[in-house]
Amino acid sequence: MDILGKTLDLIGKLLIGFTAIRVHHRVLHEHKIDEAVFKSMKKEQRFGILGIVFLVAGFIIQLLA
Repeated sequence: MDILGKTLDLIGKLLIGFTAIRVHHRVLHEHKIDEAVFKSMKKEQRFGILGIVFLVAGFIIQLLA
């Protein structure tokens, strides 16, 4: 059970980090914020939210273990 909690915690951190890196890369590459960048940011925002869910779930599982 502890391994599952730590695994979810790691996945959550990676998803949040990936999301931040992708958004910054996209804005730096495009040099502007247009509809394509907004679309990409909305998709990556979902990954960030999923990462937060994994972090919270991992934390709860670690507390219960």
